Amino acid sequence: MIHLVLHLPEEAILGGPVHMRWMYPFERYLKRLKDYVRNAAKPEGSIAEGYVVDEALTFCSRYFDDVETRFNRPDRNDDGMHPTRQLSVFESQCKPLGKQSYVELDNNDRDKAEFYILNNSPELEPYLNEHKQELHVRLREGCLNINEVHRTEFAGWFFEKIYAMHRMQAPKVTTELLSLSSKTNMVVSSYPACIVNGVRFVTHDRDVRLRTQNSGVSVPGTGQEMFYGQLQQILEFSYLNGFSVVLFRCKWFKCDSKHMVTENNITSIDINGEAYKDDQFILASQAKHVFYVADPSRGPNWCVVQHIKHRSIWDITDDGLSDIDLLQHNSSSNFTLFVDLGNLQEINLLRRDQDVIPIVQPVTNASRPVTDDSSFLNDADEMELSDEEDESVEEYADE
Repeated sequence: MIHLVLHLPEEAILGGPVHMRWMYPFERYLKRLKDYVRNAAKPEGSIAEGYVVDEALTFCSRYFDDVETRFNRPDRNDDGMHPTRQLSVFESQCKPLGKQSYVELDNNDRDKAEFYILNNSPELEPYLNEHKQELHVRLREGCLNINEVHRTEFAGWFFEKIYAMHRMQAPKVTTELLSLSSKTNMVVSSYPACIVNGVRFVTHDRDVRLRTQNSGVSVPGTGQEMFYGQLQQILEFSYLNGFSVVLFRCKWFKCDSKHMVTENNITSIDINGEAYKDDQFILASQAKHVFYVADPSRGPNWCVVQHIKHRSIWDITDDGLSDIDLLQHNSSSNFTLFVDLGNLQEINLLRRDQDVIPIVQPVTNASRPVTDDSSFLNDADEMELSDEEDESVEEYADE
């Protein structure tokens, strides 16, 4: 077994994901068949009988509408149906788990959370661009703090603009838009765990007391980079008219080349360093679940980031590629495997450098000649025998 460990990393690099070639599904099914045995003297009969009973119950359970079976019972991490909203940020909802508590945020944290919500609303992009244009006109050209001014002043500017349009009874101002422009409550709801899009998330303070791990989060950046962190708080911000937005407050790790290394599709990150302390909030609907596994080869504070695909959850994108077969993990390492056919059509597959040698196959006698003609019975003899049999039958009937 010690020698086997030496080959496992190489097998993982060459073979890719091990779940495509391991034997655990078959071993689990054999364990299921073994549980069918009730009579140790007749194991085969017990397995056959148990299998037939299971198939019969499975077939009948599909016709039970008012009885909870394994086919119609809700999923363990089902977060239910959320109402459809005009503004996408109000669809960032969750199914809270655990005891609800209340947290009072200071003005700085509340302003950061509110700006993140406004800045991540696709429907508000025209207002964001309009405010930036006004800042370019008002401030001198080349001002380095224009983004910081935009972050601090946009919420108040957006509130005044929307309420001015509301007083003029502009049709663009809907109830959701009016509620989003208003301030949130200073006291927000906090939960120790929640379910978002069929995935369970748990705060890190509670996760350290459990054997499972559900506090690892990741979120994609504007480019190809990924940001990794740990979930610290689950906060629900309430707006007017009963609207709310769920945000995750996370501790983000440093993702530079010094604190994150990717080799052979294996990403290791240093969880000791913290970054983006002024930008800790994300929408609950943006979070992706990851696991952190200790990486002893790099140090005590290094962990391997393990992305997972949840059962019965698929990322379906409407980008016109529905008719194309998508393969996941095309290569198991950083080396790209390809075959250069080159000018294949110009290659002559007929060899002309050697003389053609014909091969003649000897002919064997497929049939053996008949030596004794008396033993051969043809169709005419068979007809004469049949006539004699008919005459003998007639004579026997006359007697």
